[in-house]
Amino acid sequence: MPTVIARDDHTISRANISRNAIRVLTKLKSAGYEAYLVGGGVRDLLLGREPKDFDVATSALPEEVKSVFKNCRLIGRRFRLAHVYFGREIIEVATFRSNRQPSQDGERQLENGMILRDNVYGTLDEDAQRRDFTINALYYDVGDFTVIDFADGMSDLQHGVIRLLGDVESRFREDPVRLLRAVRFAAKLGFIIDPSTESPMRRLAPLLKDVPSARLYEEVLKLFLGGSALESFEKLRHYGLFGQLFPATEEALSHEDHDFPITFVNRGLNNTDTRLQQDKSVTPAFLFAVLLWEPVRLGYEALLAQDVQPVEALQTAANDVLSDQLKHVSIPKRFSYPMRDIWQLQPRFEQRQGKRPYRFLSHPRFRAAYDFLLLRAEAGEVELELSNWWTEFQRANSQQKQSMTEQGRRGRRRHRKRRSSKNKSNNPGDE
Repeated sequence: MPTVIARDDHTISRANISRNAIRVLTKLKSAGYEAYLVGGGVRDLLLGREPKDFDVATSALPEEVKSVFKNCRLIGRRFRLAHVYFGREIIEVATFRSNRQPSQDGERQLENGMILRDNVYGTLDEDAQRRDFTINALYYDVGDFTVIDFADGMSDLQHGVIRLLGDVESRFREDPVRLLRAVRFAAKLGFIIDPSTESPMRRLAPLLKDVPSARLYEEVLKLFLGGSALESFEKLRHYGLFGQLFPATEEALSHEDHDFPITFVNRGLNNTDTRLQQDKSVTPAFLFAVLLWEPVRLGYEALLAQDVQPVEALQTAANDVLSDQLKHVSIPKRFSYPMRDIWQLQPRFEQRQGKRPYRFLSHPRFRAAYDFLLLRAEAGEVELELSNWWTEFQRANSQQKQSMTEQGRRGRRRHRKRRSSKNKSNNPGDE
């Protein structure tokens, strides 16, 4: 039997719930259906956090939800959902799901224990058992302001524990993405993963190979763009999960070169967390550029050693790494193209003479490439002098800029003169 927690015994206030979510809950109830706020929204409200979004669970079938709301669209095949639109806010409405075995009509399909399709509907009690973690099996009733706790989730919230509902191995096999969700919630909330939940995680990590790369892309964004990227990265590596998402990067990091590869990734992810804390924008293109740079750099240097021209070497290395990466985590072209630009612009920072620096400043990707250069310098991959020069060049006035580029040109001429003199002294025919 679930525990019903009265209004006076919990901290959720209607004032902190989206008006549109309350509107959906109220309208569904008025139409004769059960409806509850559920999942992360309830969890975050109980923890005193501001929810990112609000999800609703209801007894109404998807088509019935659509008949109640004109501003509704049905989505999904694997899990049929209703999205109710209020301008830019979307309230996701899911029908109670059943925990019954696979059905003959194909609405619930499993393959090797993994759920391929789950559109068999059930009761509130059954829906609670289909939730992944105890802290997500909490339901808020807008009618009497109570919280219904089906799995002792309130206790786990109070003790800071991530615990999987049901038989741990079976639940991970049903949906291997739960491995990533366990890490994400632990990193985001600062919780520990219950030992029984944690025990098989490293062993079951290869299950992620069977998850569509497009779905893993969405999970990667949640892991690294939720404000706890660095902590998520460290936990993913601890449980052997990062290598399932970014195998080339994991391989490169396992052979650290003077410590800067791991330092570079750490600094890049910490920079992402800092920007989010400051309400600054973060693009997935920059994130993926950071996560994949080390295998690209190693491939680039290997090709240079084979006397391949720098531009071609960098393009080839980027193509090879990205081609392999897309087999694991897909990256939409709207992000992969600017990601390539960030990489391919890095050699241009070495060109500091004449008109080239001026032209480079006007490049639409200059700022992102410059931020990337700063990370490389901080990690020790390139000299700080190089990043400092570009920082100063951006701040300099016209006269100062001219002086800086002239110094670069004179330095280049002296280098050519010394090289020419050396060649002559080494050539007996010139004596």
